[in-house]
Amino acid sequence: MKGVVRFGKVAYELDLPNELASVHPVFHVSMLKKCVGDPTSIVPLEGLGVKENLSYEEVPIEILDRKVKKLRNKEVASMKVLWMNQLVEGATWEAEADMMSRNPHLFPSTPTLA
Repeated sequence: MKGVVRFGKVAYELDLPNELASVHPVFHVSMLKKCVGDPTSIVPLEGLGVKENLSYEEVPIEILDRKVKKLRNKEVASMKVLWMNQLVEGATWEAEADMMSRNPHLFPSTPTLA
């Protein structure tokens, strides 16, 4: 494999690009998966707001769907959230109560999702 050097019995050292110079390049074999490149799924680092610790904040931009799961004694409401810098396929299901408390700007002043 190009850019990969076996570093021991269960570790590999990756040849990472310069933007990821602060990432430790040695990974356990269980962390690596075969990847068939898909140019449409690559998120550019420019404009992403990557911090020094290589993290960035995901910002929700739209609620795509809502569902209520009935358990024995209660109901749990979830929302499918589209995040900035993600494709629709990257939308995730989040607890409605958490989304409402952390992102009140996404909800109208009068609750219509009740």
